[in-house]
Amino acid sequence: MKKYFVVFIAIGFTNLITHAQHFDHSIWETFLQKHVNADGEVNYKAIKANPYQLNTYLNQFTETVPNSTWKKNESLAYWINAYNAFTIKLIIDNYPIISIKDIIKPWDKQFIPLDEKIVSLNYIEHEILRKMNEPRIHFAIVCASYSCPKLSNTAYTSINLETQLTQATKDFLSDPERNIITENSIKLSKIFSWFEKDFKQNGSLIDFLNQYSNVTISKNAKKKYLDYNWNLNE
Repeated sequence: MKKYFVVFIAIGFTNLITHAQHFDHSIWETFLQKHVNADGEVNYKAIKANPYQLNTYLNQFTETVPNSTWKKNESLAYWINAYNAFTIKLIIDNYPIISIKDIIKPWDKQFIPLDEKIVSLNYIEHEILRKMNEPRIHFAIVCASYSCPKLSNTAYTSINLETQLTQATKDFLSDPERNIITENSIKLSKIFSWFEKDFKQNGSLIDFLNQYSNVTISKNAKKKYLDYNWNLNE
């Protein structure tokens, strides 16, 4: 029994080492805990004054990019965190501003050095994340605006990703500042209009909503979309 126990521990430890070698989000976790509150509000002023911790984390992305050996959840966590971190970088590079829209073509700006090329936030979202067929990413990536989903003050990790994405989706749907849902009427974030195709992969939009809503929505519910507030999430 002792011999097998030691072998099991050794194998488990080896797996942990291999996993850790892919990417370590602990710096991001510490950064988020320091600069993002429970409501998803970001202290851009403090980050602007001392960007060292953010830049240290961002530098990791130029050194390690997902490849075919990575499991899907590890890649998803990497790209979600990358999107959010580089969005903060974009804001502080232009801060103070009232809205991310004060920046000229913010999502098309090529400023992210990854895999020996310079890419944009749109590239990460549309060419990578959306092609991974996980619609809940829309409640995890944040565009630095009030009507966006709240920026989580914990890092996304492969081991916790399923729980984190489910909770982010439920939190967004139940937030009356962003969605108002009753059985026969739904007033939704424009995220559900902009990316409607993503939410219809396995049924209708209402089918998707009913997986995560606290209210069971009628298939005949009246639908409208709320105005989007682009003011900075600070």
